Amino acid sequence: MRNLVFTMMLVVSAGCVANGPSQRADSVVEADRAVVSRLDRVRRRVKPVAEAECRQTTRLQNCDYLIQLVQDRSDPPNAYQTITDGQPVLIFNIRLLEDVKNDDELAFIMGHEAAHYILGHLEQKQGNAVAGALGMGVLAIGLGLGDVGIRAAVEMGGQVGSRVYSKDFELQADRLGTVISARSGYDPVLGAEYFNRLTDPGDQFLGTHPPNPERIRIVRQTAAGL
Repeated sequence: MRNLVFTMMLVVSAGCVANGPSQRADSVVEADRAVVSRLDRVRRRVKPVAEAECRQTTRLQNCDYLIQLVQDRSDPPNAYQTITDGQPVLIFNIRLLEDVKNDDELAFIMGHEAAHYILGHLEQKQGNAVAGALGMGVLAIGLGLGDVGIRAAVEMGGQVGSRVYSKDFELQADRLGTVISARSGYDPVLGAEYFNRLTDPGDQFLGTHPPNPERIRIVRQTAAGL
């Protein structure tokens, strides 16, 4: 049981989204230069603001964000926050950088991911996953299920546990991300227009993300109060 729960804890991560074969190689290189330039430009403005917010509002030992770019185009546009050796890491794949329309969108996404770390969402999701895994594991043992049944119950409990407050976490990160991007000199309302191009997840039970209109409303509401 201990090993199963430990496995569930390891796989939880926070997380707030190709070029055709006929595209010329030099065009790809120029596109890469453009998106890398945008990432660096936005990073230089958002990173110090996020780090200042982290130091001012938390007791975290490491507020030095590492921002990384993944060049692999095989995955859909995506950005997420993780922790490596105690250091917060914000990871963006190149397809996300190609998908954003302006610096404001990228700044909002960067502020959102930085907010996940400040708010401790990764650790909370891990704790919720462990609690869910333990609860379902104990229930499975009480029902007399065998090893296969217990393992399946633990995995299901971990998945459910990690999603319990997931939508709340996303809205919290949207609020703080709005503040961070605005203090960095960007327009978070314009940045949140990115949601209008994403598939709306709707209000699904145990969904990982809230409906896009609700997220846009939170951003506008927060920005109006700044």
